[in-house]
Amino acid sequence: MTMEASTKARRLRPSRPWLLSALAVASVLSSVLTLLVPDLLRGPAVMNGSARGTALVVVLVAVPALLLGARDAARGRLRGLVLTVGASAYLAYNGAMLVLGTPVNRAFLAYEAMLSLGIWSLVIGCARVWRATAGTRVVAPRGVAIYIGAVVVLNGAAWLARVGTSTLGGTPQDVVTGTGLTTNPVYVQDLAFWLPAFGWLALGVWRGHGPRTALAAAALWYWLFEAIGVAVDQWWGHRADPTSDVASDAAVPLFLAVAAATIVPLLTTLRSLQRTTPALGTEDHDLGHLVRGLWSATPTTSSHDQEPDPDATLVVQGPDGPSLTRRR
Repeated sequence: MTMEASTKARRLRPSRPWLLSALAVASVLSSVLTLLVPDLLRGPAVMNGSARGTALVVVLVAVPALLLGARDAARGRLRGLVLTVGASAYLAYNGAMLVLGTPVNRAFLAYEAMLSLGIWSLVIGCARVWRATAGTRVVAPRGVAIYIGAVVVLNGAAWLARVGTSTLGGTPQDVVTGTGLTTNPVYVQDLAFWLPAFGWLALGVWRGHGPRTALAAAALWYWLFEAIGVAVDQWWGHRADPTSDVASDAAVPLFLAVAAATIVPLLTTLRSLQRTTPALGTEDHDLGHLVRGLWSATPTTSSHDQEPDPDATLVVQGPDGPSLTRRR
């Protein structure tokens, strides 16, 4: 690599493959136990069916996507890194669903491992994506920002309407009727973290902010997996108990349509990342810079030169967009 190329590069430490491998193992173990062990699940039939539907999507969709993304990232492709973040988000989310939405059973420690490894893979992956794209300029795909923002607003309004009606003007227990739960982990997660985070990413896409646009692509991967997962868990839950209102056949085509619709903004965002031009310099953007840059339109950069890291990976601009190249 020439000196000119290195001055146009963004340094990025390579991933820790053991972490993603451990997440894949924990996720497969959790799912296989959920699917195959008789009498493991002790909740209502509809919830047990939904859990098995989620487990099936974890094994057949999310874990393969995680491994494919890790392979592409190891080959120096930014799109692979983005895919691992989206898959990690899905596995972390559904690890929480298994821990909090399933009565304690013999697979609890496997569920807990899936949740913990999913969270850490997500945090580290987000920091790496931010670091890889810090200082970049993106032609903002504003239609993508509108799509993400619309889903956030509509989803948030639906959840607040359900929760508000029950907790403020009705019977709070109506929120969990038929689930056998003491609270609803979907509302807890979505309203506390996921929907606000995605709204923040949509704002970044609107502004053409490189790191948030890359993370928005990961969020769209997550939504694609989640839409498929909800369609399957609704189908399986309804088959387990057709009399329950918790799962419905009508939700299956709806969420398959959401999955299909999500493919368009996902591909649009990935194409926009291919046109990304990294800024000049070799500044080091660590997790601290990520935190300090959360509310700014452009990421924070350091003003001092640093010695090259022999273990670092360079993110360089090539004809097919940014890619990761191990420093020799």
